[in-house]
Amino acid sequence: MRGSRMNPGDRRTRSTMTIIIVMGLCCFFYILGAWQKSGTGRGDSIALRVNQETDCTILPNLHFETHHSISGANPLIMTSKVIEPCHIRYSDYTPCQDQNRAMAFPRENMTYRERHCPAENEKLHCLIPAPKGYVTPFPWPKSRDYVPYANAPYKSLTVEKAVQNWIQFEGDVFKFPGGGTMFPNGASAYIDELASVIPLADGTIRTALDTGCGVASFGAYLMDRNILTMSFAPRDSHEAQVQFALERGVPAVIGVLGTIKLPYPSKSFDMAHCSRCLIPWESNGGMYMMEVDRVLRPGGYWILSGPPINWNKYHQTWKKSKLDAEGDQHRIENIAEMLCWDKIYEKEDIAIWQKKANSHLCHQMNGHASKMCKVQDADDVWYKKMESCITPPGEAAQLKKFPERLSAIPPRILDGHAPGITEEDYEEDNKLWKKHVNTYKRVNKLLGSSRYRNIMDMNAGLGSFAAALDSPKSWVMNVVPTVSERNTLGIIYERGLIGTYHDWCEAFSTYPRTYDLIHGYHVFSLYQNKCNVEDILLEMDRILRPEGAVILRDSVDVLNKVRNTVSGMRWKSKLLDHEDGPHVPEKILISVKEYWVASEEENNS
Repeated sequence: MRGSRMNPGDRRTRSTMTIIIVMGLCCFFYILGAWQKSGTGRGDSIALRVNQETDCTILPNLHFETHHSISGANPLIMTSKVIEPCHIRYSDYTPCQDQNRAMAFPRENMTYRERHCPAENEKLHCLIPAPKGYVTPFPWPKSRDYVPYANAPYKSLTVEKAVQNWIQFEGDVFKFPGGGTMFPNGASAYIDELASVIPLADGTIRTALDTGCGVASFGAYLMDRNILTMSFAPRDSHEAQVQFALERGVPAVIGVLGTIKLPYPSKSFDMAHCSRCLIPWESNGGMYMMEVDRVLRPGGYWILSGPPINWNKYHQTWKKSKLDAEGDQHRIENIAEMLCWDKIYEKEDIAIWQKKANSHLCHQMNGHASKMCKVQDADDVWYKKMESCITPPGEAAQLKKFPERLSAIPPRILDGHAPGITEEDYEEDNKLWKKHVNTYKRVNKLLGSSRYRNIMDMNAGLGSFAAALDSPKSWVMNVVPTVSERNTLGIIYERGLIGTYHDWCEAFSTYPRTYDLIHGYHVFSLYQNKCNVEDILLEMDRILRPEGAVILRDSVDVLNKVRNTVSGMRWKSKLLDHEDGPHVPEKILISVKEYWVASEEENNS
């Protein structure tokens, strides 16, 4: 036995060799496991097959499963709670525009149609179901003209608006002929008339606002001319109008001109439009026209078709005396003059005004100093009361024509009106998001195709994600959270993109199942300690279509918490490393919402 005994030096050598061998084996099996799960081995995909055409592939240097964990636990083994479906009666639930809650508010100035969100103890903590028979919407441009009946099963507009060519019911689909109350012969012919006065074809007009949009045929047909329209209408007796717009693949939100300012920055839109929108423009001292003036860019156009224009012909149809109808138009003319708008066209049912490109001198000559708003920031509008005052005009921005406008440095940055954002910051942001979007497209080859038509960016920054993704096959709703340190929505509009302010502690002003893809950059870090992660995720689930996709960028710890929650929400998720490698703390979470609809068993339980 004495011969088998090792001296201390031999024992140390053997221990060292054992450690080296064990470490070598660990590294080998770690690399083998990562290779098998990375997509370069077994071809594991991040998305469900959608309509037999999804083919998502993974970058070789991106891994589904990172080696980070939740409190030391393997992120693959999660014990998340299962979130149950809501009852089918909530399939079209809009939390902040709930019909029952609305009835508790005054009808004066449309207060009851404004946002009234549920209290914390009234929030639903369940998954909003799709109606039985729900299918993926038709791809654009077919979706402009046809919507599956099962997706929005409401026929009332087919009867109420039958003679106006809004919508028709044929078999198992709704057909949209492109008509409207003031353009029963089609939006295209109507827009042609406007184009004889307004430069719609050369890129001068890029962003439009449609107030009281109906089913958004105006915005749908403006897309043929590369014009993006923010359409809004209340959730009222025409309850599905905004839902139809989004099913058609047209940007729209639930909204109303009431007592609260519109959720858009000043000088945002190149053109504003009202086609028999029934907004009482002449009332409240011209407050609604003043709000349009706030969001209308200097040199922009306002189109009014319908009452009270052509009052001499229609006053009896409107059940108004000649005197009253003429008085309404006269008051509108006076308010427009006070706002320094020039009427440039009136023929039959249409009148068009143009806001002066530089109205400083006009306001000074007409002694409007006392009518100017006293607010310090005309872009600070979230839940702020509308006022009967004129927003100071400021300097007229020199915008390039679209598409050059998309990449040109926005005037707010050039003129120093965007604190903390330099021209170099803007250029770097563009480069960064081109890189990120290229990564997304390599991960999911359908990004940029008509598969993802309606896209939302929950924390849009300078709008560079949308700019990098720019395609006629899709559009992006750029959301600037109200809790953001920098208010960048004005810059986004100067780039020729559209968006809105929003607080993600509340529900968004849209119907369920209205977006194909949701992108969020550091959204959950932004809202840490402000509201519940689960509430934000449930709202994302509400507005995301079945088989829709989600792309989140955030720190690994935040995304692991998110992933733990969504695993109980009927989402399939994969966590990927940053493009620059596994040592970058920022990660990417890719998710796909499963297809499911309401079932009798769930409704009875």
